[in-house]
Amino acid sequence: MKTLFKLAIVVLVFVVNLAIAHPSLADRPKVSKNSDYVQVTKALDGLLALKETQDTTPELQQQIDELTLQKATIESGVNWGQCSNATGRTIGIFGSALGESKTSNDPLYFLADGETTPEEWDCQGVYLPSGTNVAGINSTPAVFKILDGTRLVARINPDTSAIEFNVPAVKSGAGNEKIANVSQAFIDSRIPSTLTAGEIDD
Repeated sequence: MKTLFKLAIVVLVFVVNLAIAHPSLADRPKVSKNSDYVQVTKALDGLLALKETQDTTPELQQQIDELTLQKATIESGVNWGQCSNATGRTIGIFGSALGESKTSNDPLYFLADGETTPEEWDCQGVYLPSGTNVAGINSTPAVFKILDGTRLVARINPDTSAIEFNVPAVKSGAGNEKIANVSQAFIDSRIPSTLTAGEIDD
């Protein structure tokens, strides 16, 4: 009887362990399929080829070093970006909770001043409405995109009143994407979104 009871306990512990344990033997997603990884690798390869044909300037070496670290960050498994708003007003952001499909038509969410997107909520960029003064970007509307593993902070420069970012843009401007044309007044009128890693409420 005692043996049967001990066996039942062992089986129960095994089943509970299977139910709650992290799947350590599961394969990680292939990093080569990550669009940010492909983009960083291509840019890094281009800069390394450029370094072979000309003298290395401090600016070129800094770009190479930054892309090398960005590539290593993505390889480490960080597959989400984070956005912080220090502009003094609501900003529009694009992104999704991890596990949700990423599409070119991701909805626009609204991040209040002083707020940061939660960990593992993949902020992919900031929407820049028409007429917005943004350092380094000539025309709006546009999207300031970031790579996985990046923590972006948006601030207002008190001297120029322009929005500035702590990281360089991956890609900005409309390109081939259709970008909605809304005003900052429209964004200011929106109730900020509630963003969580597991679900998103608009």
